[in-house]
Amino acid sequence: MSTLLTPAELATAIEAGSVRVLDVQYSLAGDGPALYAVAHLPGAPHLDLDAVLAGPPGDGGRHPLPHPSVLQDGLRAVGVDDGDTLVVYDQKTSLASARAWWVLRWAGITDVRVLDGGLAAWQASGGAVTTDVPTPSPGNVTVRPGSVAVLDADGAARVALDGILLDSRAGERFRGETEPIDAVAGHIPGARNAPMAEQLEADGRFRSADELRAYFAALGAHDAAEVGTSCGSGVTAAHTALALHLAGIEATPYIGSWSHWITDPSRPVATGPAGSGSDRD
Repeated sequence: MSTLLTPAELATAIEAGSVRVLDVQYSLAGDGPALYAVAHLPGAPHLDLDAVLAGPPGDGGRHPLPHPSVLQDGLRAVGVDDGDTLVVYDQKTSLASARAWWVLRWAGITDVRVLDGGLAAWQASGGAVTTDVPTPSPGNVTVRPGSVAVLDADGAARVALDGILLDSRAGERFRGETEPIDAVAGHIPGARNAPMAEQLEADGRFRSADELRAYFAALGAHDAAEVGTSCGSGVTAAHTALALHLAGIEATPYIGSWSHWITDPSRPVATGPAGSGSDRD
């Protein structure tokens, strides 16, 4: 199986009993459990992004890394065992699924797949959904934090200047024209804008690997460059890291991202388009 699964491929894997499916539906409103209650794949428990796949907001940003013990307890509660092949899905765009894909790999779970197009694609293909909540037996997974690298603020600053740091927020937020969430508008000096929406088809599926390679190449990212990703709080950064992975380019997210960067007022802030020279202290 590839990192992305089609609904048909997932249905075959479920029938064979070769995967464990986790629902990670999520929105910034924090209503993942409510979305799950409306409809989800039969047998799939819900894994909450805010409660399990991220730590509490604070000095580390709005979605810092989870404490390993919290993550381990959350995964065991939904039945995850060591050696499982996990498939995660969200509503449509793989935003939360990509965060799960990255955090689970950071935790040492090597075999994590994403349902491309999420629940919307599953239902469009005729896949069954339910409101029944499963009661999985407790799992025995052991979390091994740090199994893949993560950028801190200093690392993100270095990659922005010496490599390629891709900021996946919408252009108006990247340029500092508006900032609806964080206290300061702008971006990390040297970062380049790669809006998440440009990496997807209209139905929420990822663009093809060839299209993604061409897209990222136009931004200077290729498999010989050091590439990092950033966003507002480290969720969309994981999505762009997944898109890069599909294109054959491995990238390291700055999980704290902009919401962490601005906690230190001494860090410089850039506004305007990339390369506009508008950095300020």
